[in-house]
Amino acid sequence: MAKIPEKELMRKGTTACPGCGAGHAMRYLLKAVGKDSIINIPACCWAVIPGVYPSRNLEIPLLYTAFETTGASSSGVRAALNAKGVDPREITVVGFAGDGGTADIGLQAFSGCVERGTDTIQVMYDNEAYMNTGIQRSGETPYGAWTTTTPVGSQKEWKKQPKKNMMEIAKAHGIPYAVTVSVGHPELMIEKIKKAKEIPGPKFVHIYAPCPTGWRSDPSNTIELAKLAVDSCVFPLYEIENGEYNIYKKPKEKTPVKEYLKLQGRFRHLPKEEVEKIQKNVDKEWELLLQKEKLMNDEE
Repeated sequence: MAKIPEKELMRKGTTACPGCGAGHAMRYLLKAVGKDSIINIPACCWAVIPGVYPSRNLEIPLLYTAFETTGASSSGVRAALNAKGVDPREITVVGFAGDGGTADIGLQAFSGCVERGTDTIQVMYDNEAYMNTGIQRSGETPYGAWTTTTPVGSQKEWKKQPKKNMMEIAKAHGIPYAVTVSVGHPELMIEKIKKAKEIPGPKFVHIYAPCPTGWRSDPSNTIELAKLAVDSCVFPLYEIENGEYNIYKKPKEKTPVKEYLKLQGRFRHLPKEEVEKIQKNVDKEWELLLQKEKLMNDEE
């Protein structure tokens, strides 16, 4: 397992909320990709976290771009570097967008970037809603969650659709490498992003980044929540390399999903039968993932 590099490329002091998982995501990402990188960020929490000009808190070049264009902007930066004769292994181009800017509004640009085979790392830091604009539901908001656009109330209008599976969407494009990582496991996160950096072509990194403000959780529980998501199999840690699945961290004993849900106010309205429904779905998805991994091993 990779050690966490001591060098910090994210300065102290941001406008992030207390306990912000996205702050951890950026910090560890930069430790993995290093100073010879260029990052482009669309409208999202990280469009405001670095502060107001002339303040900054990132020690690498940063390009702000429109909400829907992260993949296209990454392609443009990479094309410019190619025109200057800069090898992709010399400077890493990173697109860093939230779940809304990747799975929803930015999906077409992400798809185009991957389909063209652009040598970049496309990162989705997933806090499971449009947090910067007021906690509206996104395609990555999980079933049962309260948001300001799924406000529950007497009609029980919590989120009724499951999370969009961006790993499968990336795989469907024939991507060389896609991986899920969590701020609760920084050493593993850095190890996998370093691996992605060395693979030619487009890469997708799905970072699990709890949001205390939107999840109605205690800021001190951010890392615990990130770990519980992995231990309960709500958010499995796995990679897809050239179409082959590898679950690189399997819980020795699965934590009940209710232990993860109870730390978040966004789920407090759910009756027992709905919690049981979520548990069954998590178990089903976990078994399906295990089967995919086994299928690849059997074929070998």
